[in-house]
Amino acid sequence: MSPLGTMVVQVAATDADDPTYGNSARVVYSIIHGQPYFSVEPKTGVIRTALPNMDRETRDQYVLVIQAKDMVGQMGGLSGTTSVTVTLTDVNDNPPRFPHKNYQYTVLESLPVQSVVARIKATDVDIGSNAEMDYRIMDGDGPGMFNITTDEDTQEGVIILLKPLDYETKSSFSLRIEATNRNIDSNFLSLGPFSDTTSVKVTVEDVNEPPVFSTPLSKMVVSEDAKVGTSIGRVSAHDPDTSNSGIRYSIDRNTDLERFFNVDALSGVISTAKPLDREANSVHNLTIFGIESQDPAQIGKGITLITVLDINDNAPVFAIDYETLLCENAMPGQVIQTISAVDKDEPLSGHRFYFSLAAPVAGNLNFTLRDNKDNTASILTKRGGFRRREQPMYRLPVLIVDSGSPALSSTNTLSVRVCDCDSDGVALSCGAVAYTSTGLSTGALLAILGCIITLLVMVLLIVTMRRRRKEPLILEEERDIRENIVRYDDEGGGEEDTEAFDMVTLRNLNVIRDPNETSLIICESACSVRGRVRMCVYVSNLGMRVFDNNKASENEEELNCGFLPRCLSPGDMEQHFRGVGVTIPKSHRNEGKLINGPE
Repeated sequence: MSPLGTMVVQVAATDADDPTYGNSARVVYSIIHGQPYFSVEPKTGVIRTALPNMDRETRDQYVLVIQAKDMVGQMGGLSGTTSVTVTLTDVNDNPPRFPHKNYQYTVLESLPVQSVVARIKATDVDIGSNAEMDYRIMDGDGPGMFNITTDEDTQEGVIILLKPLDYETKSSFSLRIEATNRNIDSNFLSLGPFSDTTSVKVTVEDVNEPPVFSTPLSKMVVSEDAKVGTSIGRVSAHDPDTSNSGIRYSIDRNTDLERFFNVDALSGVISTAKPLDREANSVHNLTIFGIESQDPAQIGKGITLITVLDINDNAPVFAIDYETLLCENAMPGQVIQTISAVDKDEPLSGHRFYFSLAAPVAGNLNFTLRDNKDNTASILTKRGGFRRREQPMYRLPVLIVDSGSPALSSTNTLSVRVCDCDSDGVALSCGAVAYTSTGLSTGALLAILGCIITLLVMVLLIVTMRRRRKEPLILEEERDIRENIVRYDDEGGGEEDTEAFDMVTLRNLNVIRDPNETSLIICESACSVRGRVRMCVYVSNLGMRVFDNNKASENEEELNCGFLPRCLSPGDMEQHFRGVGVTIPKSHRNEGKLINGPE
């Protein structure tokens, strides 16, 4: 859209001839290709537009051939050419245009909100920012139902659903949509308007919808003492479709696990199925299903809140388990305890409790009760001079009555312990309380007894193991004695059999303490072919002697010993005894006489 004669570019040619000599270096320009759209000035080489209002949308590029010729363009002059490509840039000189004046779309009734209903696009032959558009809904019969935005990538108008569709309420919508250039060039306003409009019709298709409850949240009340089968209220649902199918009702048992209620499948009347207890559950939150008879897959849901109204069916009781302490030095009229009560019921006007001493003790000479008229009462002494040793505890039956209709009451026992107190009234000891507070429970005593028994068993095991280590019944194998006692009989002309003794017998070792504290008897056993010979080694203050089984010293008793394995010298005897854990006193070493047989 440039005016006529608009400069495009300037070209220049060079000539190596001497410009001061004749016309050899004088160059003139001419256009060989590119007319009639462009022209070139012969002397300057400036290229200009030759036609007004060139249209980029019709042709956006031109290739020009420019000639430069010396000798002022005369015959015989030399020439050269160059190509010049001219590209037209875009201006916003074209308005947007809808390809169609009417559009029609169909959507399902169940289309979710914020879903895309349709896409429409106005065309603009301009490019870049000159082709950017804005869309808007000018008017229509569905205000607030739809919105339209611009897709910046495709420059489409995107129609968005803002509210749920309902075929039964409205089955179609008509919209008038406008597309407008976003960037308008004021130089081309005369070519406007730079906008266009179209009509869009949206048709809603019916779908089979679940039943809808007339009241999504129903509230009902029932008395706590309502009998089984009492009607509480009614829920209602309908089929929103044109088929108007019948509805059947049921309770979601996940919301009524204990099955306190029933609902009539046809009428929707809710009734009690079990006795109710407000103190256990004061509000029941039920989910009621409405099911289409023709299509059971279509299920609607409604919420029903059932509040249980309270009746006076619980008697008041002490608020806590009181432990009342009474000092021996308490004065008459002294408040020793303030009591209060609780009641599981919740009357509309609030609780009001009345306190008094039960009839059997109303005339007692020890305590009295004062109702404070604020749902509390005070226990006071009627006298002084209480003695813990004479009577450590008193029990007061307290009657509590509520204000319900009918009124309910209960008798609660208040225990009063007599205590030895200091001058400030601080209890020092309270009879059985002081005893039991320092005592142990049966479980604790059993645990302690079990620990003691376990420790005793462990000690016995340790002692037994140590004894076994000190007195081995079997000698180590390297200490096995494999030698024999050989007796020579010069007159008999022969000697005893020297075959080895039984090793089980050789390992039998007995250590016997004599009643005489200064003596120690060591016995071992041996066996020969002539029979078993009992030999003993006797260590005493008199020395160390060896005896057989049948003959002992005249001054000593016969010893019940094992068998000596062989004849030992005093040194061997000491070494042997040390190996089996016996130490011979130094005063007894190298003393006594070793006897190979009977003396």
